[in-house]
Amino acid sequence: MNKQIKYLALGISTATLLAAGCSTLPSSTELDKITADIMKASFRDEGQAKVDRLELDNANLECLKADVAGKPLDEKIAKAIEAANFATIKWPAGGHYIGDWRQGERIAQSGRGMTWTDAAGSENGGNCYNCHQISKEEISFGTLGPSLYNYGKLRGVNNLYAPESAAIVQYTWGKIWNARAYNACSQMPRAGHKGVLTEQQVRHVMALLLDPNSPVNK
Repeated sequence: MNKQIKYLALGISTATLLAAGCSTLPSSTELDKITADIMKASFRDEGQAKVDRLELDNANLECLKADVAGKPLDEKIAKAIEAANFATIKWPAGGHYIGDWRQGERIAQSGRGMTWTDAAGSENGGNCYNCHQISKEEISFGTLGPSLYNYGKLRGVNNLYAPESAAIVQYTWGKIWNARAYNACSQMPRAGHKGVLTEQQVRHVMALLLDPNSPVNK
């Protein structure tokens, strides 16, 4: 859930209670329930967009608590979150990690999918350029995430199938599939784990980033 929305809901909840003449503020648990009730009352199921998207999993809850407290996430909790998310990674069937970089570029450019107007089961985009620079040909990109231009080249991937490339190939797949396996509070979409991209689409994005023939590595 967006942090700003929760903060706004908390502010509304608190202001409402104070205006009603409450002499004692509710507990944190009570505020969480009030906030959840406000959020649920403010949204409705529409098409494939369901209100269950507002539900926070353990990783989101712990990271939000740490953020609100202004403290780094406890190391033990972080390691537990990363381990739990790593266990969700679905490795590619037959060990086939790489698809077509041309398809990967189309996926990276597309931000379509998962809204209430999209047909359930329709193919989504990755919206990768929203946060990253990838190809030098594209001049419109976000900077929330690091530049991925020359991603494979900088990591020495000259031959995708060489033994020395195996570690970075596997890491990249895992990062795309579920970024929280490597960073407990990563804001990167968990593209495979959350069903944003299919296994085949992840292969194509892998090719865009790692294939020496991709313009990303030129």
